[in-house]
Amino acid sequence: MSHSGFVPSFGASRGVSRDVRARMGGRVDPKDAWWEKEAPENVKDCDGMDAFLGELQRAGDALVVVDFYARWCGACRALYPKLCKLAAENPDAVFLKVEFDDNKDMCRSMGVKVLPFFHMYRGKDGKVASFSASVSKVHRLRDALAEHGGDAGRGAGHESGKESEKREPAPTR
Repeated sequence: MSHSGFVPSFGASRGVSRDVRARMGGRVDPKDAWWEKEAPENVKDCDGMDAFLGELQRAGDALVVVDFYARWCGACRALYPKLCKLAAENPDAVFLKVEFDDNKDMCRSMGVKVLPFFHMYRGKDGKVASFSASVSKVHRLRDALAEHGGDAGRGAGHESGKESEKREPAPTR
């Protein structure tokens, strides 16, 4: 048999053992709509550049946190409950979810190269932060919320260094 040992690539589940799928890591069950579950009122889906610009305009001077994610991204799925918790702790901020696969051109034009990825915007200041964060790096998101005016962490003595001057966090190892 010429096809023995053949394993379809990237999540094709027919003919792939559980062990192989488990070793692929980071992939999630496409039937589980985790990105639609239990989001606070200030978390909104955003599809397309027109919708994105409209949401920024409606937000005025409120902090806008943009979460670039993909439905298949295991790290995005793992971070989602923490993101919802942060949104609940920051009711005056607007959290936008932008699905990468549905908005590839927009995401690429905005410099999104890894997932999950975040941008933060505030009124006339425009983009005030841009960084990647995972469950193990959720402190980046908390620190940026504290620095740029989210409710959680205000007055807690969080200092994020010179990120405000550069408008981008320094790379970490």
